[in-house]
Amino acid sequence: MIDRRKLLLLAPAGLLAAGLVGAAGWMTLRREDGPVPIGGPFRLRAADGREVTDAEFRGRWMLIYFGYTRCPDACPTALQDMANALDTLGADAKGKVAILFITIDPERDTPAVVQDYVTAFNAPITGLSGTPEQIAAVAKTYRVYYAKHPKDGGEYDMDHSSIIYVMDPRGRFAANFTHETPPDAMALKLRSLINGTAIG
Repeated sequence: MIDRRKLLLLAPAGLLAAGLVGAAGWMTLRREDGPVPIGGPFRLRAADGREVTDAEFRGRWMLIYFGYTRCPDACPTALQDMANALDTLGADAKGKVAILFITIDPERDTPAVVQDYVTAFNAPITGLSGTPEQIAAVAKTYRVYYAKHPKDGGEYDMDHSSIIYVMDPRGRFAANFTHETPPDAMALKLRSLINGTAIG
């Protein structure tokens, strides 16, 4: 059984924004028999229609965030903070870290729409989309919560968890942040991971 305290990782973005997860915290989902595996293989689509898999990022650390382009606050905040953290790390570290933004709204967020969105952050962010089935599969492996929130007129928003996943060069879960984690704290933790030193 998953520890109730760790279920905060699966809380909707609005709850996370309310401060239920510490701004600089990083946690691991656990159950009685050990860590809950987070992450796994995926096949998604880039803006040019090219298939992108997790294997392409082996040898680099990955920062992965699930969101959608019409998100009013958590998503742009998370992407900007990751971009700022990468700037703080400096040129040497930039080649060692890849930022991925994976949409949880594939009906509206085509690969081209997602890539156009991430270019606004002036950072090397890879925007990925796919079929609803592909998105559901990768979201499941990362324990991502998302659901449509209907609005008047047939429109909808997306409720979703707001976690930045840090995956090591072998594709294994290493740490996590939220969209409230300050960029300096992200950079400090990432530098410690890249250099193989332990921080909190």
